Amino acid sequence: MRKLLLTGFEPFLDFPINPTHHIVEKLNGKELNGYQIEGRILSVDYNKSGREILEHIHDVEPDAVLSLGLAAGRYKITPERIAINCNEIKEEDNEGNTPDGDPIQEEGPDGLFSTLPIKSFVKDLQSKGYPAEVSNTAGTYLCNHVMYQALYHFHVNHQQVPSGFVHIPASHELAVQHGKLPSWSQTDLTDAVKHIIQLMP
Repeated sequence: MRKLLLTGFEPFLDFPINPTHHIVEKLNGKELNGYQIEGRILSVDYNKSGREILEHIHDVEPDAVLSLGLAAGRYKITPERIAINCNEIKEEDNEGNTPDGDPIQEEGPDGLFSTLPIKSFVKDLQSKGYPAEVSNTAGTYLCNHVMYQALYHFHVNHQQVPSGFVHIPASHELAVQHGKLPSWSQTDLTDAVKHIIQLMP
């Protein structure tokens, strides 16, 4: 059976809950669309997360990679089109790192495009009643960092492994604890990701 590496993140900044963590835990070990799902949780740390996803790719040897991240404030599921070669944030990561425009890979291209069928994801989700649209910016925080690292790895090693990143809104539980955030139920967030996996090549 093919293997899908599904990643999420630990809680970060002032978000005490990360719904991607719950999705990965829920789907880890499940079989969907001919894939055995291998779920892994990444650190919110510029010095660790990139290395962690590469270690998971090495260990799992996946046939596809789908990374998830929280985009608190967005109200739609947003598959990302591109990762840019830049680390930058005004706040801190969980370990206090504050990169200021540093490249992710010194010799890497300025940007790398998702190799997932992101438009098909959006069309399918919309047809099922889930708000969704393609996003043209994954930001410059850890989500972009992880997306770029995985795509760069497959690019330089000439491996045709579909890989990309999808941002999700806050869960209701997080919204209640945080305050003013658009949110979905955790069940709907998980089901939307399951629909995405059903369209993985």
